[in-house]
Amino acid sequence: MSEATVCRIVHWVEDHLIRSSRFHLPGKKQLFKGFGKPAVVVLDVTETRIERPKRHQRQFYSGKQKCHSLKCQLVIEQATGRIICTYFGKGRQHDFKLFQASRVHFHPQLESLQDKGYQGIQKLHTNSRIPKKKPRGGQLSRLDKAANRQLARERVVIEHVNRNLKIFRILAERYRNRRRRFGLRCNLIAALYNYERSQPDCLG
Repeated sequence: MSEATVCRIVHWVEDHLIRSSRFHLPGKKQLFKGFGKPAVVVLDVTETRIERPKRHQRQFYSGKQKCHSLKCQLVIEQATGRIICTYFGKGRQHDFKLFQASRVHFHPQLESLQDKGYQGIQKLHTNSRIPKKKPRGGQLSRLDKAANRQLARERVVIEHVNRNLKIFRILAERYRNRRRRFGLRCNLIAALYNYERSQPDCLG
């Protein structure tokens, strides 16, 4: 079987799975509508290493990871760990800039939890919580440190989600495929993760 035939089969399977109602993410419209009760969502970005591009290398170089990468923004529901929506960008793009580009809007009653990479998000969504930054030349108070630790405990669920997604080697290792289908594959993996969590025999 030729490589081209294998690629066509893989693309056919991916396209049919993503069209199935069983593998749909709720989408960012759900965040604006709300969940019918006060809820908490967690926002974070995970990165996947890629081959060094032949063109526009600087756009894909991540200073944090010290390599070329693609970014995937995840918004999850804290109580269930369910992935609500995703968005994708290049490695050089700052996390907060990626959030702005995604045009995700939270319902006013939703509380959102982020890390320090989202400084300024409170101007867009007042019900957001981010860690306290240490003042220049100063130190954080005990109350601020305790608040940061508590926020980290509440946000840890998204780290568990990232770990579960990276069980798939296509995300955990260097991504060697065409970048144009990276978003589709991430969405499909996220939908598979949601589907597994929705099964009665899934314990966590």
